[in-house]
Amino acid sequence: MLAIIGIVVLIVLVFGGFMLAGGAMGPILAALPLEFMIIGGAAVGATLIGNSMHEIKLLGAGVVKVFKGAKYTDEDHIDAIALTSKLMKLLRADGAVALEAHVTEPENSSIFSEYPRLQQDPAVVDMICDPLTLMVVSSGSLDTHAVEDVIDNAIKTQLHEMDEPAHAIQSLADAFPALGIVAAVLGVIKTMGSINEPPEILGKMIGGALVGTFLGVLLAYGFAAPMASRLKQVNAHDQQIFYSIKQVIVASLHGYPQPLVLEAARSGLAPAHRPKLTELLDLMRGR
Repeated sequence: MLAIIGIVVLIVLVFGGFMLAGGAMGPILAALPLEFMIIGGAAVGATLIGNSMHEIKLLGAGVVKVFKGAKYTDEDHIDAIALTSKLMKLLRADGAVALEAHVTEPENSSIFSEYPRLQQDPAVVDMICDPLTLMVVSSGSLDTHAVEDVIDNAIKTQLHEMDEPAHAIQSLADAFPALGIVAAVLGVIKTMGSINEPPEILGKMIGGALVGTFLGVLLAYGFAAPMASRLKQVNAHDQQIFYSIKQVIVASLHGYPQPLVLEAARSGLAPAHRPKLTELLDLMRGR
């Protein structure tokens, strides 16, 4: 919602200020469609050249995320801690055999079914089940540091994919001013071909060419760069759920008592979204 409000504010104040200063929107509106076609077409073409279809799909999802906000709610973060804690408690109490059915078939797990949103999220399920499956097939004999390394590598891969759209949007932000110059140069070339026209016609043609430069800069610093920045913020929020899962698994494997396990997971969340330790303790006690 804030992104949409920001776009409205940007357009209204930029063009409103221009009109209040005595500027006429006619030349801009006349040149805008073709200038946008040149700049936008070049941007789309460059994006297709520089990315695979997988990255293109991620980019589309990233743009949607800018407007929708974070994927994981505060409740999801709490549920991820609780879910992982229950699985680790089962591992400690009943051993790897009791855990096997839950991590090899999470879609049929009674523990996972308590958290349907997370059960339907492949990224979260894989982050929990993959290292625990290693514990199952090794009968719980794996070194804790080795498990931690595996989780770190999985998180690194997941974060890299999540951040790809932000990098692509930032690349567009960096390219838009130059693409605006391309559009402006083409406009100047067109103007020079009509150099014998009267000044009032040449003035309109030069003004139309300058719209390309204006549009490139506006798209770069008014739209693309803020969108890339916002997407990084959203990803940073969503990424915390994976670190919480990691902390529960690693702290549990170290044999820490449950309050310390919960604190290790809770402390990694941003203060604005961090639940109280007493809330997590009450949740695990079934209150």
